[in-house]
Amino acid sequence: MADPQHLFLHGSISKALLKLGIPIILINILQSAYQLTDAFWVGRLGAEQVAAVSVSMPVTFLVIAIGSGLAMAGAILSAQYMGAGQQDKVNHVAAQTMLMVTITATILGLIGYMLSPYFLTLLGVEDQVFGDALKFMHVSFIGVVFVFIYAMFQALMRGIGQTKVPLYIVSGTVLLNFVLDPLLIFGFGDFSGFGVMGAALATLITQSLAAAIGVWVFLRGRHGIQLKLSSFKPDWQYMKQAFFLGAPGSVELSARAFGLIIMSFLVASFGTHTIASYGVGSNILQMVMIPAMGLSMAVSTLVGQNMGAGNPQRAAQITRLASLWGLLGLTIVGVVAYLFAEYLVAFFIPDDESVIAGGAEFIRVMCLTWGGIGVQLCVVAAFRASGNMLNAMVVSLLSQCVIQFPAAYILSKHTSLGPQGIWYSFAITNVLVAIITYLWFAAGRWQRTQLTKEDKDIAKVTQETLIEEGNH
Repeated sequence: MADPQHLFLHGSISKALLKLGIPIILINILQSAYQLTDAFWVGRLGAEQVAAVSVSMPVTFLVIAIGSGLAMAGAILSAQYMGAGQQDKVNHVAAQTMLMVTITATILGLIGYMLSPYFLTLLGVEDQVFGDALKFMHVSFIGVVFVFIYAMFQALMRGIGQTKVPLYIVSGTVLLNFVLDPLLIFGFGDFSGFGVMGAALATLITQSLAAAIGVWVFLRGRHGIQLKLSSFKPDWQYMKQAFFLGAPGSVELSARAFGLIIMSFLVASFGTHTIASYGVGSNILQMVMIPAMGLSMAVSTLVGQNMGAGNPQRAAQITRLASLWGLLGLTIVGVVAYLFAEYLVAFFIPDDESVIAGGAEFIRVMCLTWGGIGVQLCVVAAFRASGNMLNAMVVSLLSQCVIQFPAAYILSKHTSLGPQGIWYSFAITNVLVAIITYLWFAAGRWQRTQLTKEDKDIAKVTQETLIEEGNH
């Protein structure tokens, strides 16, 4: 671990971003292959089935988001303790976070499963979409616990700068998903398949396998984090404090998920074809965000470790460079998407001209502002990694509740734009939020937070707990 740590804390920032960012981007590309594979095969069933998946995804994402703040707290602390050279605390934080995440995911998955039909009724889903959407949602909620555990494994490994092992695991599970998807959706021989639900089942099987491998890697302890079964004894004091650190992160991600649900209400009011256009456009947007997310995750690890090592100036340099890369990179991708919009949509739904036209229109309206997403993601990653979860939460609330939904509603319902108004709300939000977040970052107050030294609530409690454990 010595060479990577030296690079992360003292070496070339460009090299450090690339060393971390490239494997993370590859992981994200492979993970998006889950959704791409699902979207590709479900698209062969028809627009109604695509709409069923499109409606279900934001609801399951909301439940995952509620519990993700806890995972975020663990990833932030593990990165800062790694930067501070405190390996025992890295192990302690990892074990307690895995325990918290598993308990939380189980509870949220059960609640989500039971409330699924009520969610769909609230969303006003059409009768021909309801049945498939409910099946997809039920299976997705069963799998929430495995999604959580593996996401936590990845976040902790990323926090300490270890990205190769998650890349190998994701590669294997995506290949398995690629085989299972058409088999479980369409069947084979005498087996008739499960339709839309088959896509969710394939993901459930592969994610549970990935989660099991992740836990096994931690218990073996050969890749930077060593967990023992005794490490999972609940440390209630740490959990309480981590909850308060992670709560703004849960609110942040929940606001984003809730924003998606509200947008689904709005989109649904224009009918199934608009939902399908929105679903395909959203899938393409998720693909585009892969490199930006990879870059922002690299920022998160580097900023966390440098803040833990007491070097906020280097953390700021990292964020500035990454934001510039994000701005330029996603703007170039946006220009390409503008030129080939119809072909991108036709990949998902090849036989529906109205959906191809609607999806292409969605992409063309928003794609030239994608550079703003790159800036926003990198700055928010720096806020989170430095322990300024409230900043990230405010950006999310501002983005979803103050800018995007009001703009979408006014433009689509009170102008002649109709559904196009929803598309324009994405472009407006991308530009405004990028400007606001960067100005906030440039003010520099976020650099004053350092959990491993100054956070009286969490770092101290964790330290005292470890000392007490050592004395027993």
